[in-house]
Amino acid sequence: MEPWNVLLASHVIAALFVLAIGPVQILRRRRDRIHRTMGHLWVAAMYYVCFSSFRIVSHGQFSWLHGLSAFTIVTVTLGLIAAVRRNIPAHRGNMIGSYIGIAVAFGFAISVPGRAIPRLLAEDLPTALYVAALVAVSVAVVFTSLRRGGGSGNVSASKGQDVRPAGRAADVPAKVDG
Repeated sequence: MEPWNVLLASHVIAALFVLAIGPVQILRRRRDRIHRTMGHLWVAAMYYVCFSSFRIVSHGQFSWLHGLSAFTIVTVTLGLIAAVRRNIPAHRGNMIGSYIGIAVAFGFAISVPGRAIPRLLAEDLPTALYVAALVAVSVAVVFTSLRRGGGSGNVSASKGQDVRPAGRAADVPAKVDG
């Protein structure tokens, strides 16, 4: 395994971000703007974790984790397509399966001696805890800012234009800050 570098550190941070967002996405009952926005962040981070893994190799060899990365790229893409097509059962199954896959990979990454994370935990536990705390705080900040982001997101903040679907505009007057 390579020593710590920007690629490896960003890969681990993105993986921790994915692991932290996953339960929020899976367990939250509402499937709203927050779910979609957090989902976009989760998908982007998942793609980064998977694609960056192909640049992280041990002794010039790929492992079964690289196969899991390739499989996860497919399942995340299928889940994204299912969401766009409003096939919620397929979306849910692919995304939960992808989350389980990264949780298994994380379990392997922290439990196998000689890999970078167990070495970091043994050699510099405060740094590992600091990074984990920063990731947890960043997820909390993103989630909180989305919750406080204002209303249902139907009014364009920059121009004050009503962008609600037809039929909604007559039901509820638009609130525009002047």
